[in-house]
Amino acid sequence: MVRIAIIGGSGVYDPALLTNVREETVDTPYGSVKVKIGEYNGEEIAFLARHGEGHSVPPHKINYRANIWALYELGVERILSTSAVGSLNPEMKPGDFVVLDQLMDFTKTRNYTFYDGDESPHDRKFVAHVDFTEPYCPELRKALITAARELGLSYHPTGTYACMEGPRFETRAEIRALKILGADVVGMTQCPEAALARELEMCYASVAIVTNYAAGISPSKLTHTEVVDLMAKKSTEIKYLLMKSIAYIPKERRCPCKDALKGATGE
Repeated sequence: MVRIAIIGGSGVYDPALLTNVREETVDTPYGSVKVKIGEYNGEEIAFLARHGEGHSVPPHKINYRANIWALYELGVERILSTSAVGSLNPEMKPGDFVVLDQLMDFTKTRNYTFYDGDESPHDRKFVAHVDFTEPYCPELRKALITAARELGLSYHPTGTYACMEGPRFETRAEIRALKILGADVVGMTQCPEAALARELEMCYASVAIVTNYAAGISPSKLTHTEVVDLMAKKSTEIKYLLMKSIAYIPKERRCPCKDALKGATGE
């Protein structure tokens, strides 16, 4: 059974450290998803490129529900993800890793839940309100932090992510507002991905890679090219961080994620 999955964000498009890789197409109520499955130290790992291979899907068009459901169908319990971000925090410099612990959602047009009442698929035709006080799994966060420290990477153990709709970058005023609200980094993909994983009682954590300073902080024009270039430079570190983290993930889940639906349905 595939217990662990990696969702690769911008610049992370292949499971380079996995062996015996095969590709599977998983059919879900929301569409079909291509997932690569390989082995690392005797563990089967699923890999999903969030934007598709070659970054073909913009953030607001990603089929988040299909992606998370596909991993759920494979039996995945734990998800590690990566996110390229802009920094609002002068201490979080380009090239730094940030193990996210909080997020804020400013997206507008996405499908946010599996629980749409009578329109929900299969056996989930009910409404659920899951607790999202701590959006990232504490056990996975601990694994990422331990691995980052042992690898000697420049990392931050906490950080608040502001998720914007995209695909454009933000205005100077938007960044100023987000900074006042307490955001450390800004990106376009953590919502609804993290919430959907919680709705299926899957553990989820994300390591953000700072690729640039945000609008009004950066002295130059923001471009996707600088994001891709920085991610290419950090690609080896990202892959080693993810793989080393896997060794620190407990076999048995003792976190609250596995019980997210208890008390969430009113039943």
